Amino acid sequence: MLWSKIYCQLNKSAIQCCQSIQLNNAGLQLTKITLRNYATEVKVVKKNRGIMKVALAGLAVGVAVGTGYSINYMNKPRGHIINEESAIPSIDEIPKIPPSRKIHFLGDRSGLKLTLFQYQTCPFCCKVRAFLDYYGISYDIVEVDPVLRQSIKWSPYKKVPILVAHLEDGYQPLNDSSMIISALATYLTDSDKSISDVVKCFPVISYYDENGSKKNEIMNKYFVMTTNQTGVTAIDDSKSEERKWRKWADSVLVHTLSPNVYRTKEEALQAFHWFSEVGEWEKNFPSWERNLIIYMGAAAMWMIGKRLKKRHQLKDDVRQSLYDECNVWTRALKVKGTPFMGGDTPNLADLSVYGVLNSIEGCTAFRDLLDNTKIGEWYFSMKKAVLQHEGAQLITV
Repeated sequence: MLWSKIYCQLNKSAIQCCQSIQLNNAGLQLTKITLRNYATEVKVVKKNRGIMKVALAGLAVGVAVGTGYSINYMNKPRGHIINEESAIPSIDEIPKIPPSRKIHFLGDRSGLKLTLFQYQTCPFCCKVRAFLDYYGISYDIVEVDPVLRQSIKWSPYKKVPILVAHLEDGYQPLNDSSMIISALATYLTDSDKSISDVVKCFPVISYYDENGSKKNEIMNKYFVMTTNQTGVTAIDDSKSEERKWRKWADSVLVHTLSPNVYRTKEEALQAFHWFSEVGEWEKNFPSWERNLIIYMGAAAMWMIGKRLKKRHQLKDDVRQSLYDECNVWTRALKVKGTPFMGGDTPNLADLSVYGVLNSIEGCTAFRDLLDNTKIGEWYFSMKKAVLQHEGAQLITV
């Protein structure tokens, strides 16, 4: 109906325009012609009039169709169309990749056998390690080459961290640092569920964004699930503040890191040499590959850091943005009046913020942070709690 109205109106306008143009042309020509060639000129005008009418009518149809298509396209539902929901599936086999190192805790009561695919200084991987270390959970580490990423080619999820739980009949991958932490916390507080059952509490939703690209989002990833008295798995609503700070660590604090760590070419190169040292790249990768990661990575991240500064609207002095966000955290701790956001002991928010900052501990930006804020007292209290596995006594599995 809409297209029909548009067509009629445009066709009417086109015909009127055609008649006006033709009358003006005819008048102009009649003033110039003689009586002798009058009949010939009238025939030419009539022929031109027919051609012009057909052309303008075609133009009207094209405009009508184009307008109709545009309206239909603009009104078509596009963004955030949910079309799939699934859990991260278990798999039968993964490649036998020798671990870069093994982290073993005496007295580990989790009952889990885990392998962490990681970059040593990735803030999201540091979050997961902080959780595992604090609770005294043993795990193997596979250090992933951040350029070639050959050791995770088996996984459809192409980011790190990936935590793989070994099952009796296969393997259960866990993806995304916040989901991993929530799933492990759920498992440790609910011994009746297997790790595969717990993963089902965090379904993956697939949707298409406004650009038509397919995206995946893990639901409930900041929620620790509990089993209520009727045996139904439910969200623990008593930890809203903890969830707020966990989201802040992922969506605000972490975005201040790269522009600071890679602020200059010299700082970027210094950071990658430190990454190599703590990640034991010399032992884990051939020398050519290690040098490729260090020098190519430093150059790439120096340029990327500039774009990230603009994307996340950091201040011209990016150090100040880092200081400001850490001051937000320390002020909240002061208001709370306790050593940790979790009170006398760290909670998942403390572990998340500590993990993010731990990823830059060997960089120039971290030394400047300690000199210009009051984050140090909390940070080193957290480091002590993590390294001494103080959360191990809380495991009831």
